[in-house]
Amino acid sequence: MQQTHRAAAWTIVALLGALLLALTFTLGWVANDDRGQASSAQGIEDPGPVVNSNGDVDFSTLKDIVDALLNDYIERDNLDEQQLYEAAIRGMLDSLADAGTYYIDPATYFEASERLRGSFEGIGASVQEDQNNQIVIVRPFDGSPAEAAGIKSGDVILAVDGDSTDGWTPDQAVLHIRGPKGSTVTLTVKHLDGTTEDLSIIRDEIKLESVTKTPPGGELKDAAGNQVTDIQYMRIAEFADRTPEEVEAVVAEAQSTKQGLIIDLRGNPGGLLRETVETADLFLDGGLVLTEVDRDDNRMTHNARAGGPALTIPIVILMDQFSASGSEVLAAALRDNGRATIIGKQSFGKGTVNVSQQLDDGGALFVTIRKWLTPKDVQIDGVGITPDIEVTPGPFDPQYDPLQDGQIFRAIEHLRDVSASAQPAPAAAAR
Repeated sequence: MQQTHRAAAWTIVALLGALLLALTFTLGWVANDDRGQASSAQGIEDPGPVVNSNGDVDFSTLKDIVDALLNDYIERDNLDEQQLYEAAIRGMLDSLADAGTYYIDPATYFEASERLRGSFEGIGASVQEDQNNQIVIVRPFDGSPAEAAGIKSGDVILAVDGDSTDGWTPDQAVLHIRGPKGSTVTLTVKHLDGTTEDLSIIRDEIKLESVTKTPPGGELKDAAGNQVTDIQYMRIAEFADRTPEEVEAVVAEAQSTKQGLIIDLRGNPGGLLRETVETADLFLDGGLVLTEVDRDDNRMTHNARAGGPALTIPIVILMDQFSASGSEVLAAALRDNGRATIIGKQSFGKGTVNVSQQLDDGGALFVTIRKWLTPKDVQIDGVGITPDIEVTPGPFDPQYDPLQDGQIFRAIEHLRDVSASAQPAPAAAAR
């Protein structure tokens, strides 16, 4: 979670929207460090950090190294002082055993903040890094240039304008793919069926909606292929400024006309805490949403308000290995308060609270200051949330077919079972 500048008393759950999804999974982990082995092999004792007379670590050596590189390195023209600066920062933060403490460069921070404001210029698709370190399309946004060009969930981006994405992080990919409205970018993609093609896409202004009512296959259907009209589907992509209002509009309809509600949080990386709690409010009649705990074991609770507008409709939440932070907060809050069943896969496990400090270079430093607990006082960081009903594969698995979405099929079956069991028993025949 991170603290916003316009609402300092509030924290942000997860990272700054789907643009920064990659950072959730790639930054902050401890890198392998073999300096001790190398020193031992050479018979050199590690002297430890240089400390000045005040007991503070002396960072002047870092400046000496940069100066030496700039003066003597054989490929001086290939050195970028900004990249050296950012690499030094990331190296320092990567030494911490904490994925929630990290640095974001100015360009990435600007674009992430822009996304939470509700619009940006690009192709209209979110990306992430998969287990094979490939850049993969999470989903094209409804009505976006990406969708119109034929981009599909699960597509691997092999190249952008002919430049290979091998070794790129998702934020690097985003910076290459985005661009001004009216310009063209060509993506070389590999589809789930193994075919490869070049897709030229004209960028446009993308107005973001965090909530959609269209499932991955286009229509909500059961396992037999029948269209489902008695259950409402709703996907929350992230928790942004307008999310509670968008969710409320959907649940108002569902509460009065449907027998159940599917909330799809697969691939949702989190977002703003205020909006996450307000979303939980819609389904809860009071109750604990989450608890924050600092390093001194001080606790701060976040509670739902009484009298939400959707207190009776049965709910299934879909989660997967990329459901993180804010999506985990909502899922745990609804399940622990008896309002939802979770179907899918084990979630990511982002259970830390972070505050942000904007830096003079335009970037930002995010520092973990607390951990958060579910209403049942469970700490999920590095563990995730176990679904009540495990169903695989999900949208980010190679075998997944959006037209044969087994997780949605199971959600429909469960909600219909709940609805049937809630029906009153038939009256006994008169004798």
